[in-house]
Amino acid sequence: MEIVSIIGALVLAFIAYKLLMGLVRVGVVIAILGVLFVLFQQGAIG
Repeated sequence: MEIVSIIGALVLAFIAYKLLMGLVRVGVVIAILGVLFVLFQQGAIG
């Protein structure tokens, strides 16, 4: 039973890591789009 719980914990940690990386990636994209939008609004580009 010890091994099963260890494997379960590793799987959960891996899933959490993947979700976190996905969120970070999405956050970076949103941040870049936000900066571009602000620059566009201020007339710096476009």
